[in-house]
Amino acid sequence: MVERHLAKVDVVSSNLIARSISHHFGNGSNPSASAEKLSANFSLLFMFVWSKLSAEKWLDAWEERFAGNPNLVVEYVKGGRSIRLQLFCETEAQAQAVAKQFGGSIRKLAKADWQKPPAAPRPIKVRDAILLTAETGAPQIKALRKAHPQRTIISIPPEMAFGTGDHVTTSTCLRMLVDIARERKNSTWTVADLGAGTGVLAIAAKHLGAGETFACDFDPFAVSVAQRNAERNGTPDIVIKEQDVLKWKPRAKGYDVVLANIFSTVLIQAWPVIAQALARNGDLVVSGILATQAWDVFKAAAANGLGFTSVVTKGKWVTARGGHMTDLITKGNAR
Repeated sequence: MVERHLAKVDVVSSNLIARSISHHFGNGSNPSASAEKLSANFSLLFMFVWSKLSAEKWLDAWEERFAGNPNLVVEYVKGGRSIRLQLFCETEAQAQAVAKQFGGSIRKLAKADWQKPPAAPRPIKVRDAILLTAETGAPQIKALRKAHPQRTIISIPPEMAFGTGDHVTTSTCLRMLVDIARERKNSTWTVADLGAGTGVLAIAAKHLGAGETFACDFDPFAVSVAQRNAERNGTPDIVIKEQDVLKWKPRAKGYDVVLANIFSTVLIQAWPVIAQALARNGDLVVSGILATQAWDVFKAAAANGLGFTSVVTKGKWVTARGGHMTDLITKGNAR
């Protein structure tokens, strides 16, 4: 089985594919594993797809092998016991290079493939506060509210943008966000969601009591998805912009809570902007960090005056909560 030897496999070919494709779209600002960020407009570029079925237990290994490649899609099948990996390639030669390393099959994309909706992820419960669902129909949402009266039902259908809640980076961010909201109960707090994808974090923040909420993503398609989701979930007042976080100029007063579920490489470059965006005594939640890259990410954060008091590792992914180190030290001394 290829999966049992992934740690020793030479994956130069997949890295070459990631580099050859990335120049079309830039580095991106969201973790790619289990994300669908390919719009129908990309059909002119991506003509072949490599695919392979694997046991769900090997998901972390696959994600690590293809980390940084924005064209990998991971779909749960057979009730979540298995996953289907799909890598969209510009040429047949690129797809063949992956198949030579990992097995699997290759096919040429038909127009119908771009119009076929992806499979719905499983419902996600976040603490005792939120239920994420892919359902969009009014009868289904009503039934969920009746079955889960203590939870806020958030509908995020599986579209071609990252953040349906099924990936551990998103779900762990959501858990930390619930904790922050409870600590800030009966107060006014603002939010900035950087690399918003589907907008799920910003939407959840609003339902948890946040006031002014800003969300951005470098991908115009993701922005459109996030705007639709905000309307769908009764949070149309979220300000959602197309914005490269590295070029963003935050407002002077900053935001009380900053959420950034983005690639490690982008995080390292974005720390000066994030530090500026985080208000005094603010809460910072970051994810999209591979465990193998976490030390570099945290060192770069410290160089910009940011630190972390809670670090959660799920498989190969790291999520952390923190803030300005001066604030963290003050809070620690007050205990």
